Amino acid sequence: MEIFWDIALHTVEILTLLFGVLGMAFSLLLLFSPRLTKSIGSFFNRSISVESKINILDKDIPTEALIYSHHVIFGLCLVAGSIFALIFFFFNIDISNFAKVFLGTRKYFVTLEIIFFFFAWVARIACIFGLVLGFLLLFAPLKMRAIEAKVNTWFETRAIFEKLDYSGPELDVLFFRHPFFFGMAGAVISFLIITLSIVNLLS
Repeated sequence: MEIFWDIALHTVEILTLLFGVLGMAFSLLLLFSPRLTKSIGSFFNRSISVESKINILDKDIPTEALIYSHHVIFGLCLVAGSIFALIFFFFNIDISNFAKVFLGTRKYFVTLEIIFFFFAWVARIACIFGLVLGFLLLFAPLKMRAIEAKVNTWFETRAIFEKLDYSGPELDVLFFRHPFFFGMAGAVISFLIITLSIVNLLS
């Protein structure tokens, strides 16, 4: 597994190096030829509407009739799956060995182990909730339906996404009003990124 981890790290380093080179190229263009940079930005400034593509996801799919008409089957499946997962997460999983699969004996092993412990406890809590819901579905489907009706709330997110669906010409105006400052800042940051990427690749 360490081979795959090394491949993933090298891939991230190479991508970081590429982004650093692109950032340096953009910064130098902004420094020495802001008009050309503005022309290139206008050429690549495209708006793509995906609203018609995702409207199919904005539908209510009723599953209550199927679940509550076969509440014993679904309740048994939920209880059995939750018990199996709880046994695995409480007794069978070894977080240390699981972390070693990804990092072996690397220096970030403890950090990764803490992250895995956190997700393991999240999974255990989720399994306990699943077990409770399974028993409710088995023995008190009417109570389960009442709870579902209370928590079944519609959240309208269209207004939030409509606010994001606006271009910000003020940002372009700010960049091209102070091309030397933003060009120098971008060049310094890109130089640091390129240097760090090369050092990590060669080490």
